[in-house]
Amino acid sequence: MTAWFYVAILGVLLLLPLTGNEYRALIGTRAAIYWVLIAGLNLIVGFAGQLAIGYVALFALGAYTASILAAGNVIPEVHPALALIAAMGVGAIFGLVVGLPALRLRTFYFAMSTLGFATIVTQVALGWQDVTGGGIGLSGPSLRPPFDTPWGLYWLSVGLAIAFTIMTANVAQSRFGRALIATRDAEVAAEACGISKPKVLVSVFLFAGAAAGLAGGLFASLQTYITPDAFTFDLSLLFFIAILIGGRGSILGPLLGTILLTLLPEVAAPLAAWSTFVYAGLLLLIVLAMPGGIAALLDRESRKALPSERAILPQHQALQALLSTARKKQRLQLSGILLAFGGLKAIDGLDLVVEPGEVHGLIGPNGSGKTTTLNVISGYYKPQRGTMALGEMALAAGRPVGRAADGICRTFQTPRVIGEETVLENVMVGGTLAGQASFVEALLSLPRARADERRIKAMAMQALTAVGLDNLAGIRADRLQHSELRFLEIARALMLHPRLLLLDEPAAGLSVQEIKRLGALIKAISREGVAVLLVEHHADLIFDICDRVTVLNLGRILAYGTPSEIRAHKEVVSVYLGA
Repeated sequence: MTAWFYVAILGVLLLLPLTGNEYRALIGTRAAIYWVLIAGLNLIVGFAGQLAIGYVALFALGAYTASILAAGNVIPEVHPALALIAAMGVGAIFGLVVGLPALRLRTFYFAMSTLGFATIVTQVALGWQDVTGGGIGLSGPSLRPPFDTPWGLYWLSVGLAIAFTIMTANVAQSRFGRALIATRDAEVAAEACGISKPKVLVSVFLFAGAAAGLAGGLFASLQTYITPDAFTFDLSLLFFIAILIGGRGSILGPLLGTILLTLLPEVAAPLAAWSTFVYAGLLLLIVLAMPGGIAALLDRESRKALPSERAILPQHQALQALLSTARKKQRLQLSGILLAFGGLKAIDGLDLVVEPGEVHGLIGPNGSGKTTTLNVISGYYKPQRGTMALGEMALAAGRPVGRAADGICRTFQTPRVIGEETVLENVMVGGTLAGQASFVEALLSLPRARADERRIKAMAMQALTAVGLDNLAGIRADRLQHSELRFLEIARALMLHPRLLLLDEPAAGLSVQEIKRLGALIKAISREGVAVLLVEHHADLIFDICDRVTVLNLGRILAYGTPSEIRAHKEVVSVYLGA
């Protein structure tokens, strides 16, 4: 279905020159130029979820850079092609400058910072009259033949728009695209998979900034003359709303949104003076009527009914193939861990050892420090005292992103999944560290990037087969039952070839039969040499599959021993198990 829309758009682009109407060439060129910018911005807004509203600033920087260099206002005149390349470079540099606050600021605060930067660029353009022409402006770069005619510039812009569509699609379908969406919708889970948000965002900000700079240079050539008035807040809204109309996490949707918003002022010219109100109305319509945008309307597969009676049937034999390349088996050791929140000691002098191939249960009443212990091991909490080690390797406290590379992975009390992605794509997020290709290789879909995707996809299918979800690989995760999400998280964790698997109440919400299958799966994982630390309230599951059990109460160890010893422990029975 999606492919036919791309074919239809390409057909219109190829047929438009046959009309011979240069005004239509102008509109087509403008749409193509806008899309070059929006294609890059889409990775930031649609995939990474960052509210970058003021990208018109980079558009203006690209336009002024190309125009100033081509005019020779600072240095001798530069060839227009080189001026466009320079505009890309300036856009990339300032794209990173604009994007860096996103590593600390979130949502509306980041949006305000981008708008503030746009205001600064406008004021500099107005005040630096000797170079920019101030309010009078300056001529845009005159391209060399064959791009010096309306149709020549049209073909150049369309060609670049196609190239940027392909590149952004390549990123979207790579481990980098999945990492962007994971940081958007499940940031904690992304960290547990070893995804570094700063590293991913820096690459995308550079690319999106270069796209905006190039688009600005082309726009200056199209306009033939630019002034600060050409780069208005309305134009910035157009870029942003085109992505929202299209739908986040989509390439086709924002492309259609760009075409729609470029044509709208032409077919409804009387509304041009009311453009801000029109955009506000469109934004309200999107939020209320179609929050998923055009992409959601075109996604028929997600609306097909699924069988209501589905069984999760793990296939343990797939574990051996998946974990055969697992790392050297090592024990987890915690010594004297102390974590206090103010005057409350959540963990008070905890000593814990989990051996390779062992299922170690961690139980206790609510508030006893079980999940807090997992968070300390995972690096989300930094204890005030104590040491942690995996084998001979000391574990640095407070570094969740590094845990995946150490061979530590986990699930969560509430499943952390990406609802808008398929089951297979969710599990492939766990294989992000298995990729070797760089962002540029993924951008250009070079051989190593394609090999990464084939390998990660094959591993993900093995993991899904192991947990019994392989028949749901192509289904969106937000359509799964709660029990299936539990097994999905385990499949994603297995992608890391773990030394240590931390499970936080994986049986919550499961039926009796599903709990039995879960227990068998956990035992099968441990038999492959993986150390498993299991936090669980289902006492029967703990006593059926655990080799050792530690009981916590008020952050301290109340009891430790085999399941049979814990069952007979009087204080455990009194405090936790009941009479």
